[in-house]
This record gives sequence, C-alpha cells and structure tokens, in this order.
Amino acid sequence: MKWFFKILVLSILLQSFQCTDTNDSSENITSAQLETKKLEIQNYINSFSCSESGGCNYIAFGSKPCGGPRTYLVFSNSVNLNHLQDLVTKYNEIDNLHNIQTNAISDCSVPLPPNEIRCVNGICTIIN
Repeated sequence: MKWFFKILVLSILLQSFQCTDTNDSSENITSAQLETKKLEIQNYINSFSCSESGGCNYIAFGSKPCGGPRTYLVFSNSVNLNHLQDLVTKYNEIDNLHNIQTNAISDCSVPLPPNEIRCVNGICTIIN
C-alpha cells in the first residue's frame, strides 16, 4: 500500500510540473485583425497635424517574412512617441506571427527609410 501511495504522489507532482504553452501564438492572426490594427495606427497618426516648427519623423512599420520592416510611417512630432512606438511594436509582433502562421514569403527586398520628410499643408509627407 505504501508503494501505491508513493507512486500516486509522484505522479501528481510530475503532472504539476508539466510544461504548458502560455504563448498566444496558438491563436491564428487574421488579415482582418492586421488591417484593423493598421487603421488604428494610421488614425492615431492622422489625428495630429504638423507644422514647419514642429517637424516630422518616421518609424519602421510591419514585418517582412525575410526580416526587416515592410515600410515606414511618417508622423508629426506632436504625437505621443511612446504610445506610437507601443502600437507599432505590437503591430510588428502580430505581423511577424501572421507571417509564421501562414508560411508567408516575400521578395526579401529591404525598403529604405525616407531621405526627406516635410510638413506639407499640415501633413507629414515623404519627399523623394
């Protein structure tokens, strides 16, 4: 009987240490979810206008299957940069996860950051 009790306790202990996957990667990311997040970011950026004195900046956006950003977003320096970085970081993470889940491929080209950004009529614009 002691032997049975020891095995029972040991099996319960072993099960309590069993690994569990708490990563949300098992949840499939849809293109619609990506588009919704992208629109949220664009709407946030578009809610700020720029001025010549305030200036503009850019941030890498998206995750290509081969690595690197898909594109760059331009924005007014009047945005809350920490909030924008949080939004973009989360988007980039789910875009990367979507790439993995869908076995996405790309041309592996690397988009270059904008050379010049200007405030044109209150909108940050890439000048090439």
